[in-house]
Amino acid sequence: MKHKSRHRKYMKKALKLAAKGLFTTGANPRVGCVLVKGDQIVAQAFHQRVGEPHAEALALQQAGEQAAGATAYVTLEPCSHQGRNPPCADALIQAGIKRVVVCNDDPNPLVAGGGYDKLQAAGIEVIKGVLAKRGQASNRGFFHRMQTGLPWVRCKLAQSIDGRTAMASGESFWITGEPARADGQYWRGRSGAIITGIETVLQDDCRLDFRPEDLRKKHRKWLIDQPNQPLRVVVDSQMRLPLTAKILQPPGQVMLVVAQEDCDKVKQFKQLGVDVQVMPAIDGRVDLSQLLAHLGHLEINEVLVEAGATLAGAMLQQQLLDELLIYTAPVLMGSSGRPLLKLNIEEMADRHHIQVISTTSLGLDWRTQALIKHK
Repeated sequence: MKHKSRHRKYMKKALKLAAKGLFTTGANPRVGCVLVKGDQIVAQAFHQRVGEPHAEALALQQAGEQAAGATAYVTLEPCSHQGRNPPCADALIQAGIKRVVVCNDDPNPLVAGGGYDKLQAAGIEVIKGVLAKRGQASNRGFFHRMQTGLPWVRCKLAQSIDGRTAMASGESFWITGEPARADGQYWRGRSGAIITGIETVLQDDCRLDFRPEDLRKKHRKWLIDQPNQPLRVVVDSQMRLPLTAKILQPPGQVMLVVAQEDCDKVKQFKQLGVDVQVMPAIDGRVDLSQLLAHLGHLEINEVLVEAGATLAGAMLQQQLLDELLIYTAPVLMGSSGRPLLKLNIEEMADRHHIQVISTTSLGLDWRTQALIKHK
């Protein structure tokens, strides 16, 4: 029991370190590493960006000769292959580490147990699965993409207590208060891409950029460097996006996804630095499953959908959403207001079930986080 308690203690530290890469790691997993000798931490580090050293390598460099005989607490199985960086398993062996305690197995087929095999073949004790559930939450998108080829897709929605997202006119500023909107910035910042629809852009002229200065105080501690800006993806089947739309302005890149191509307008968008992607169509609308497959190919781990009831409802009905973030304000907006989601459901047997995993109070509002249970 003493050893289990000790392992949990230092793995918690490693997970806190991993979270410092929340807004910067991009396609890579968030990984923290703590080296412990006796009862003393001799080094601690985290992975920050694609192409930069992994957490284990940074910790070993920091520890120097003190690494020999130490225990390494790592939030993800050490890599065993040569990628942009040398194998971390080899580095741990060469440094004389005596034990490696791991939070999560690496689902990357290039690793997938290979790191453990190398360590154990070198006589290093390996302990797996310490605080595994907590680690999965940090890297849910990476794990999902490695297993399915697709990003983890969250849909963020704001509603009144009677389930309305806007007035009949489209007016929606603001349903929720400042704390809830600040919380939304956290989910933007950790996402590799944000998907919205053309109707939302035309109605709100939104920017959908990540604004770190607007983060809640509890999330600012992870701003260790210039954060990544998510790729802003506009689903615009008929290519109606105005060239003057605010979403086309810096910071960050924009992808315009269309089902039909206007060569003259494509040229204009490309001159603005916009990536125009022509996708297969279903009934004249972009095939959303193809869009997600393309984002997975781009190594995007987490996608945040910030769209109206039509696009969000279509993604739910096509079983393309994995998680819901629903912000609810204690206001009533009336029966003529726009619904949360447009869903064609006629019978109780066809209703969609969700699994609520947390409810969080944010000022006067609250956020419900739920997983979608697909049929």
